[in-house]
Amino acid sequence: MSQRLKLIVAYDGSAFAGWQSQVHRKTVQDQLERAIHRISGAHVRVHGAGRTDAGVHALAQCAHVDLPDRRMDGARWVMALNAVLPATIRILRGRYVSQNFHARFSAKGKTYRYRIWAGPILSPLDLNRAWHVKPPLDIHLLGAAGERFVGNHDFAAYAANRGKHEENTVRTIRSVRVRGRGPNLSIEISGDGFLYKMVRLIVGAMVRVAFRKATLAEIDANLRTGSFKGARLAAPAEGLYLVRVWY
Repeated sequence: MSQRLKLIVAYDGSAFAGWQSQVHRKTVQDQLERAIHRISGAHVRVHGAGRTDAGVHALAQCAHVDLPDRRMDGARWVMALNAVLPATIRILRGRYVSQNFHARFSAKGKTYRYRIWAGPILSPLDLNRAWHVKPPLDIHLLGAAGERFVGNHDFAAYAANRGKHEENTVRTIRSVRVRGRGPNLSIEISGDGFLYKMVRLIVGAMVRVAFRKATLAEIDANLRTGSFKGARLAAPAEGLYLVRVWY
């Protein structure tokens, strides 16, 4: 029988240097692997659906781990892990899956949410939870800019260099939805895959248009040519949330 355990993980990214294990850095992956070792005695590798950067949050990151046995069912693993993990990480669900499942390679897409507080004063309860921008911000232009990214495009102009060349920079964005109530704005972006810092660069471009510091035509040109002219703005990490991984 399969010992591959699938986990749905939520975490406060402001407490970590990202998802991916790093030498001498506090990461979500390292915390999960230490917790599993503490419970089972096994040294295992936890595989995530994708990396999140330092400061980025997750409402439902997906991960899997291959365990040496099935002495505990998924529900008991959830309880055991939450008992030893820091309060900034919580396992929401856990169940055994087929060996054919892979948290990263089986994924069909992801949904991210970006929160913006467009008001003069940011509540301390939203510190490290939203990007604070000063009004006035044109929400209609924000939505119009988001619509430009929907479809199949070369997003080379909206990707950062992770230290290695990205051979394929074409991705499909299924939807960009802007919602707002007063100064509290959210942007939800769903797509089949995302390049390094792509969501943050898209949101940055949308906000520049909403402040009339850039035009819709500039976005069109960047997507058409795959290159960026002028200044790029990456939205801060603290406003970004991984909402869902699609399988």
